Amino acid sequence: MRALHLNLFSSRHLHKLTCFGGARSLSEHTSSKPAAGSGSETTGDHLLYTQEHFALKKSLRKIIDQEINPYVDQWEAEGLFPAHRIFKILGSAGFLGVNRPVEYGGLGLDYSYSVAVAEELGNIRCGGIPMAIGVQTDMATPALSRFGSDELKTEFLLPTIMGDKVACLGVSEVGAGSDVSSILTKAVKKGDEYVINGGKMWTTNGTQADWMCLLANTSEGPPHRNKSLICLPMNLPGVHIARKIDKIGMRSSDTAEIFFDDVRVPCKNVIGQEGMGFTYQMLQFQEERLWAVANILTMMDNIIQETIDYTRQRKIFKMPVLYHQSVHFKLAELQTEVELLRSLLYNATALYIKGNDMTKLASMAKLKAGRLARELGDSCLQFWGGMGFTSDVLVSRFYRDSRLLSIGGGADEVMLGIICKYMDMLPKK
Repeated sequence: MRALHLNLFSSRHLHKLTCFGGARSLSEHTSSKPAAGSGSETTGDHLLYTQEHFALKKSLRKIIDQEINPYVDQWEAEGLFPAHRIFKILGSAGFLGVNRPVEYGGLGLDYSYSVAVAEELGNIRCGGIPMAIGVQTDMATPALSRFGSDELKTEFLLPTIMGDKVACLGVSEVGAGSDVSSILTKAVKKGDEYVINGGKMWTTNGTQADWMCLLANTSEGPPHRNKSLICLPMNLPGVHIARKIDKIGMRSSDTAEIFFDDVRVPCKNVIGQEGMGFTYQMLQFQEERLWAVANILTMMDNIIQETIDYTRQRKIFKMPVLYHQSVHFKLAELQTEVELLRSLLYNATALYIKGNDMTKLASMAKLKAGRLARELGDSCLQFWGGMGFTSDVLVSRFYRDSRLLSIGGGADEVMLGIICKYMDMLPKK
């Protein structure tokens, strides 16, 4: 098997990890076993992760256990978590830019470290908070980091990585979700400014965000060549947060509908080249999809294990539910499917690190993750019986939260279309 050669953490990286009281030494971090479901019994035989990956994961787990999980139930009930406070804790410890440039506050590591972080965030006992963090790290900032000017990266990327600013992504609209080319929001150039009119829908972090990575039409050209990504401060005149959307799941993550009424933004706020926004956004989607798969893998591991623990003690017909063949066979099958998905994720990640196009594999992984999460959530909830139909257990929260994965970031049908395109079997126009 190929072992990825990755640089050791510099003293600066270790200092960031230690800021939260993460590790007194690197050896102390790496002497422990990885979390359950990581695909390895020891750090030495993992296909993708090194000792440094596990050090990062262990330090993040401390933050999750101390600063997030004790409050998840409260934030779920309130329909909001304190993004600025949590992001500042994560940013100070180095977790909001692990693969971003060091000069802008990142750790300068490769994308496998972002996957490791996404996996560990799956130990948060809800889906909404990890999703909000993922928007900050892998959905609203990849294009800015890769194509943005030094001035934009200093103004927006640096404080986002440090946790001083909350970011959101403005792509979907009421009439344009998975069909990104159909967005109607316009940014008309007037002098050295753009005047923006339109609106965005399903905007994660929208009610708390300090800036938006906005996709807008900046010309009247072809739909794949007339769009640009723009860094939009959310405190500008004309930015209106119309409402906080009530959702069946992801309750602790705020989702907003936002309107723009003659919002003026400097032309210098365009990320990269004008007219390349659609292309940049498609690239951002690939990181978003891999991140989402990595995150839900750990959640699925946890749901299976909690179901095993519960059904071992819950009895029906004077026998533990787990002992019924239909139950333990199904759980074994589900865990097998999770491991297959994990292998696909690691393969796509390794190819991405080498600079390969992993669009097909990312689409396959995203498709499989969404469908497996639905099957797993439904099957495990069934084994919990009446308790599964309450809001008191994690499996019911997972059942609600994970349904989004087959919709957000490109619906299942869009993933299938991309896969068919790469297989060269779509009907010719």
